[in-house]
Amino acid sequence: MNKRSFLLLTPLATTIYNLMLAYVVYFLARVLYLVLNYSYFAVDMTYGHLLELFLGGLVFDTSAILVTNIPYIVLMLLPWHGKETRLYQQICKWVYLCINGLALFVNLCDAVYFRFTMRRTTTTIFSEFSNEGNLGSIFLKEVVNHFYLVFVFGAIIWALYKCYRSTRLRQRHYVWWQYDVAMLLSLLFVAPFTVAGIRGGFTTAVRPITISNANQYADHPIEAALVLNTPFSLYRTIGKDVFVVPDYFSPEDLEVIYSPIHEPDIVTNDSLDSDTTFVRKNVVVLIVESFGREYIGALNKSLEDGRYKGYTPFVDSLIAHSVTFAHSFCNGRKSIDGMPSILSSIPMFVEPFFLTPASMNHVSGIARLLADEGYETAFFHGAQRGSMGFQAFANATGFKDYYGREDFDADSRFGNDDDFDGTWAIWDEPFLQYYAAKMSEMKEPFMTAVFTASSHHPYVVPEKYKDVYPEEGLIIHKCIRYTDMAIRKFFERASHEPWFKNTIFVLTSDHTNLSDHAYYQTDLGGFCSPIIIYEPGNDSRMPEIQDKIAQQIDILPTVMGMLHYPKPYFAFGIDLFNTEPEDTWAVNYLNGIYQYVKKEHVLQFDGEKTIGVYSLSDSLMQKNLNGQLPDQPWMEQQLKAIIQQYMSRMVEDRLQP
Repeated sequence: MNKRSFLLLTPLATTIYNLMLAYVVYFLARVLYLVLNYSYFAVDMTYGHLLELFLGGLVFDTSAILVTNIPYIVLMLLPWHGKETRLYQQICKWVYLCINGLALFVNLCDAVYFRFTMRRTTTTIFSEFSNEGNLGSIFLKEVVNHFYLVFVFGAIIWALYKCYRSTRLRQRHYVWWQYDVAMLLSLLFVAPFTVAGIRGGFTTAVRPITISNANQYADHPIEAALVLNTPFSLYRTIGKDVFVVPDYFSPEDLEVIYSPIHEPDIVTNDSLDSDTTFVRKNVVVLIVESFGREYIGALNKSLEDGRYKGYTPFVDSLIAHSVTFAHSFCNGRKSIDGMPSILSSIPMFVEPFFLTPASMNHVSGIARLLADEGYETAFFHGAQRGSMGFQAFANATGFKDYYGREDFDADSRFGNDDDFDGTWAIWDEPFLQYYAAKMSEMKEPFMTAVFTASSHHPYVVPEKYKDVYPEEGLIIHKCIRYTDMAIRKFFERASHEPWFKNTIFVLTSDHTNLSDHAYYQTDLGGFCSPIIIYEPGNDSRMPEIQDKIAQQIDILPTVMGMLHYPKPYFAFGIDLFNTEPEDTWAVNYLNGIYQYVKKEHVLQFDGEKTIGVYSLSDSLMQKNLNGQLPDQPWMEQQLKAIIQQYMSRMVEDRLQP
């Protein structure tokens, strides 16, 4: 090859060099992701396994880098001899810097957001926050809180700018038609490697890699977030089918193994047995923002060698008069996962239910079931109407009335918008008082639910309580104490109302949040939510912590069982009070892995095979018992049936009996 021919390869060599720089950017972003969230990945982490995760990440980095840099590659290798000018090369440089700067930006943002979701962000985030008008202020607060990342971002982009190489061949170095041919051949050479890199390999057996493929490098589902990168997670979820129906079982066998249709033991209200007559008690569901089980002292008596007190003195006292459960879990990691799970007994699989096309299905829930029995129904959320899509979901599932920030402001008995927290919603204390007052205006029986907001990012308390609830431990802890106080005042007010003793109260959280204990940072521990059932007018139900496995989707069938609801209904969960401990179970989904809890074990399943089995007593999930548990085939069968029922019913719009 003569010198002139060699020079014609300069654009190709320069393009490859600059793409290699992008790998360095992604590597640094992954290191920062690990450093900022190290406690979540620290269990069983060795240098060898960390290297395996990082090497696995190269597959996904390659895909993301090639997809996002297609405009740059085309600009650099365009078969046009007129592009070797200073202006054109500057355009290429700034296209490159903008593309890879944006990729670095979303990776760093996701490194902060991870602790709230335990996974990489997907495109559903745009739907999740589409109705929020305060995202700008929230983002600015996070920029201030993580100012060091701004400097890191600037330093990496500056280094990328300095290390970038341009090509400026002088016209005497080439003949125009030779240059164009060389660029065409370069494009033809690069194209198959680009396609293979985007797909994840050359062989025909390799389908385009997806988010779930990250689990082949991970020992625990939570580690998949470290293997992935955020640009990949975003573009791989654009326009993708969320629900794919597996064919584990025939329709007939499926219904025998597991069915979400609940058939009551009674079919009429005219039963002579008063114990099985429909009971018209009020139902009040408190969904408390981020109120994870970790913060509740009464549910963590062995934590910190028995010295742990928690941050919820009132809820601790409430538990002493309630029924709760030894192992209780949420079914998702976001607020928008909580509502369908708690109020409609629909868990989160793959993506949040009401951010998918299935949200247009005919959906039932506690509100609609009881409204059909003559109940008044209302949903309360102290944010502006439309926030988080809660109002739409409440309407779709049968709540007749919805009360939000605007309604609170219009009520002259309360503090108007002076009680707005400045970011999300009305402070919990005044809004829960408003909630109690509005229920006293409703005709019994009624069914209501409230979604609180104060124990939420940016984790502040009202000015008058800053000295009462100072900073301690994690930044959320003072907010948990404030919300616990607000719940106490709610129950104090409610206890003086005539409807109080004719009411079933259910208290749970939408999801868990920040953690400072290793157990609550594991694949399963990140789903530990309280489920507290308080029935002040029933002396026959003894307060206790039952040795059962419970989950949010059990709330609907359990309440229906307490009321002796007389008709068939749809719910993925079970009636906890009418199910033996060994038959209780829980399910959730994390980074492409289904987790199924049953009989003192948790099984992790990737949709095709089991990848892990752990004893619940192995709190840090360090000893994988895959293939050693006699009940494993049966657990797999049960989980497969749940998954198939879920997927088929979502696709076929069969979410009612």
